[in-house]
Amino acid sequence: MLPYRLLFDSPYYLLLLGLLPLLWLWGRRSLVSISTRRAGLALALRGLLFVLLVMALAEAQLVRTSDRLTVFYLVDRSLSVGADKTATAIEYINRSTNEQRDRQNADRAGVIVFGRNAAIESPPIDSDSRLPARFESTIDGEATDLAAALRLAQAAFPPDAAKRVVIMTDGNQNVGDALAEASSLAAAGIGIDVVPLERGNRPEVAVEKVVLPADVRQGAPFEARVVLNTTIPQSDPAPISGRLRVSRVVGDSSQLLVDQSATLAAGKQVFTFNEKIESPDFYTYTARFSPDDPAADLQAENNEASAFTHVRGQGRVLLIEDWAKPGQFDAFVARLGRANLEVVVQPSDRLFGNLAELQRFDVVILADVARTSGDATQKVTEFSDDQIDMLVRNTQQLGAGLVMLGGPDSFGAGAWTNTALERAMPVDFQIKNAKVVPIGALALVLDSSGSMTGDKLAMSKAAAVAAVNVLGREDQVGVVSFDSAAHWIVPMQRVAAGEGLAKRIRQLSAGGGTNMQPGMIQGYRALLGAEAAAKHMILLTDGETEGSDFARLAADARKGRITTSCVAIGKSAAIPLLNQIARAGGGKFYAVDNPRMIPRIFMKEAMRVARPLVYENAEGVVPQVMFDHEILQGIEKQLPPITGYVMTTPKDNPLVEIPLQSPNPAGQTNSILACWQYGLGRSVALTTDVGQRWAKSWADWSGYDKLASQLVRWAMRPTDDDAALGVFAEARDRTIHVTVTALDKEARFANFLNLSGAAIGPDGEPIDLQLAQTAPGRYVGAIPAERSGTYLMSISPGQGRAAVRAGVNVPYSAEFKTGGTNMALVRSLANLAPQGGQSGAIIAEPSDAPRMDEALRTNVFRRGLLPASSRQHVWHVLVFAVGCLFLVDVFNRRVLMRFGWVKAAAARLRERFAARKSSASPIDSIERLRFRKSQVNEQLDSLRQAARFQAEITSAEDGALQATLIEASNEQDKESSTAENLSPRADEEDYTSRLLKAKQRVWQDRRSPDRERP
Repeated sequence: MLPYRLLFDSPYYLLLLGLLPLLWLWGRRSLVSISTRRAGLALALRGLLFVLLVMALAEAQLVRTSDRLTVFYLVDRSLSVGADKTATAIEYINRSTNEQRDRQNADRAGVIVFGRNAAIESPPIDSDSRLPARFESTIDGEATDLAAALRLAQAAFPPDAAKRVVIMTDGNQNVGDALAEASSLAAAGIGIDVVPLERGNRPEVAVEKVVLPADVRQGAPFEARVVLNTTIPQSDPAPISGRLRVSRVVGDSSQLLVDQSATLAAGKQVFTFNEKIESPDFYTYTARFSPDDPAADLQAENNEASAFTHVRGQGRVLLIEDWAKPGQFDAFVARLGRANLEVVVQPSDRLFGNLAELQRFDVVILADVARTSGDATQKVTEFSDDQIDMLVRNTQQLGAGLVMLGGPDSFGAGAWTNTALERAMPVDFQIKNAKVVPIGALALVLDSSGSMTGDKLAMSKAAAVAAVNVLGREDQVGVVSFDSAAHWIVPMQRVAAGEGLAKRIRQLSAGGGTNMQPGMIQGYRALLGAEAAAKHMILLTDGETEGSDFARLAADARKGRITTSCVAIGKSAAIPLLNQIARAGGGKFYAVDNPRMIPRIFMKEAMRVARPLVYENAEGVVPQVMFDHEILQGIEKQLPPITGYVMTTPKDNPLVEIPLQSPNPAGQTNSILACWQYGLGRSVALTTDVGQRWAKSWADWSGYDKLASQLVRWAMRPTDDDAALGVFAEARDRTIHVTVTALDKEARFANFLNLSGAAIGPDGEPIDLQLAQTAPGRYVGAIPAERSGTYLMSISPGQGRAAVRAGVNVPYSAEFKTGGTNMALVRSLANLAPQGGQSGAIIAEPSDAPRMDEALRTNVFRRGLLPASSRQHVWHVLVFAVGCLFLVDVFNRRVLMRFGWVKAAAARLRERFAARKSSASPIDSIERLRFRKSQVNEQLDSLRQAARFQAEITSAEDGALQATLIEASNEQDKESSTAENLSPRADEEDYTSRLLKAKQRVWQDRRSPDRERP
């Protein structure tokens, strides 16, 4: 039986075949003028043309059915499935494909691994290749999304084979709906077998959550609860003993509150303890259970849980200062303390690590601290991009205040340009509208010799890109590399004018010797030609160099107001020489062993170019009060003069307010104090300092304390709210459920509030939190909690009113919340019967050799599924055939073909074939001559008959012609009378040639002009 059949997409067109008899009847009447045979052929062709045309209109398809089978193995690689299960799965797949796959039928096998995501580990192939000892696909094991793996398998199946999936999982899905997806596969004729992976028949203890009251008041006692869930197998019902410890963490301090023994029976148990909080702060409570026998607990990852609570007070302030200049803001901190503000000072080398640490504070102050701190003799530290993003999100999404105090290391002069912090400030850190823009020029001279390959060159390129990002758009930059010669990577140009500067820098490659003299000369020449207020060169190398007079070059450049700093990588560099160059050039020398320090050094050195952003006037400038503002409320209009500030450009935004400005330099807006609302929080930019260098006259000013306290209080989260908000957040079923209870100052339910909420997940990304009122004073919302970690929320009843913060810690993945194999899902999947086939099988887990043999008894490559069929449209082939047959039909009807020549041609062929077989005897030659003579006689007769119609030929001429021909004939007879002349010699002419010559003579005589006519 052929595996092909025809189907039609539009079969109703086949009804036109009923017109075929009418077509034949009309055709017979129109073909009466031709022969019966030709008419029959024409009718047959027309009928075939009509049938093919109707099939093309019906959109004919050629369907091929195949008994080939493709099997996809779906392997669970989530955290709940151990590494030993993965190894077992690989061995089972290799053996089942090698032992069960039908090679003659070209069956195929593929592998898909899945966790939170799914990936094809091996596409379906029909070879005997084995899987390696470990899977190579990158899978997020924090969750199990079996539905995603089933969708991927259905999409990856080839269309020319029957299909089956073999699912190897513990059945504990926590993302997606696998049963619904499997039903879709079954409806498509895909078979489903399941290999359940057992998670072990051992006891399991999980600390589910720590529950705190929704509203914790300062100094009021409350009850906290810890919920534990214990799973104990029936084969060993003994309880599990251990210790439960609960600790309270605030800032850097941790206090153990509970340490008691606990004996856990099967099921859930709740432990309670009493607590009281005396100081306002953001508190974390952590509960952990430790079993006496570790073997009695299957998974230790789920033995800890945490919860957060926030106790509001008068306000807490975090002040971050440069760790290399400790104590310079002690006086400012003391003044804030006298205003009942609690200030915590944090050096820039011991910064916060996550957003939860920032929730203790209502406002963060960056006190004249640069992004990169340190010098050549000490370490160099920096604010990472993640930490900068935390500061911004803490303000934008969580409502905390953000204040930046001016100084030589703040704003653009502190390398904060082009960072997320600049976007959060009410001013831009670059000068855009000044008549004379103070710009800087930076030349980077980088070693690109062969010894710089690897991390050294990679970090050098990253450092160059970081230095460019520090500069303003009007600053100039150039990058020179050197090996044995100098090469311009980026010619000296404005940062704003350069297209793809970072891309060109990253294309730098290493090779050749080391001679930094040409690179220094090129860099100095470019800087001398640059019109800039500050010019600086950074020289980097990792080895000894050729050439001399480097210190003299640096000293000469310094006379031209060009400073030089040097960076030596590793101990093989010319450290004494580079140190000498840095001293002669008025810069700094850095010796580093770790190439990853290079970007920090380059950013710090690039700040030298940004120094022109600092405006200083020794005579003093009096700030001008532009309008009344809450920060300036109650402060006299005449402020003491300042001697300097960092120049910025106010953002073009209606929310930006500038209460204080400087009249100098003239012709531009010189912000001294700017503020605005940024998201849920506020940010303030004070471009002068608070008494360290430029505002020393403010120290004895009577309004100084009020200005400082009001500036900080305006930016911080509100604390004097009229309404009370109680927030309760709980993680449940991969979702954090938030409940807010709102009361007014008379303790009545507050209804119809326009509550706004924001949340930030453990990855730092904001999550939209929508709250809806469901009862009097009750508002609920939810956010997804797919990942483990800390989720922070801020609920605000409106602008200017106190927000309430809450946090939920999802300490472990949902993979560790369940202890056993989900056999209910396993059975449901296996019981699904595919269309045209039978339901699947539950295959025993191949955990050891005997069970492996047992598992292999079920042939996953067995038949019984709906055969695969592939379709191919053939209507275009039919249309082409119709065109060809139409030409044949027209030729048959319009061209009369006679076939008599076929018989004659066949006779000649037979004669030639017979002649070749016969021998050349004299008798045969005579017979041929006689035959030839008869042919000549026939030709003569034909000529005589034709001559009767030639009026110009006379009877004499006719007689002469006959006499000549008879004479030629007699001569031929005479020559053929002897046997010797039977075979003519090579030099004699044959009879036909002589006859032709005689005829030609007669015609020449006839046409001769001098011949007499009768």
